[in-house]
Amino acid sequence: MSDGPHPADAPVIVYTDGACSGNPGPGGWAWAVAPTGERCGSGGEAHSTNQRMEVLAVLEALRAHPDDPARIVSDSTYVVNCFRDSWWRGWLARGWRNSQKQPVANQDLWKPLIELYQRRAAQITFQWVKGHSGDPMNELVDRLAVAAAHQAAQAAVETRWATPVPVPSEPPSTLF
Repeated sequence: MSDGPHPADAPVIVYTDGACSGNPGPGGWAWAVAPTGERCGSGGEAHSTNQRMEVLAVLEALRAHPDDPARIVSDSTYVVNCFRDSWWRGWLARGWRNSQKQPVANQDLWKPLIELYQRRAAQITFQWVKGHSGDPMNELVDRLAVAAAHQAAQAAVETRWATPVPVPSEPPSTLF
């Protein structure tokens, strides 16, 4: 099964989403190619934020499609407005400071994403979609991102249980 015919100059339409169980908390990101979502990717972090996961979803989607023109469809105004309103240009001009003169959050993700965008700006567009509004592809990437966040949370719990906890040879005197 394939995602259908794709003319060489037509953009790949990639939906992206991020999720977090708590904010901060275990996070997940996902991307899927429209119209079927058959081609997709996802992952997570044990401790993250929703905005971080939204940015990482786009970065990973574009990395997975290095030679394709792409339309990124996201329910994140944080991501879409960054490119639509050129926030990134101001960040660069101000030395990675936002308009309030504070360091830009998630620079470790924004920097490679913006570098990738600068190299491929003529090939990449962004479109906002209202989240949880019944768009089948947006709902799919939401489910994938939530599942990835749950996996990240489970992996964190398993890691904590697998890590030996030192037991003192004698009880601390302050307890008795």
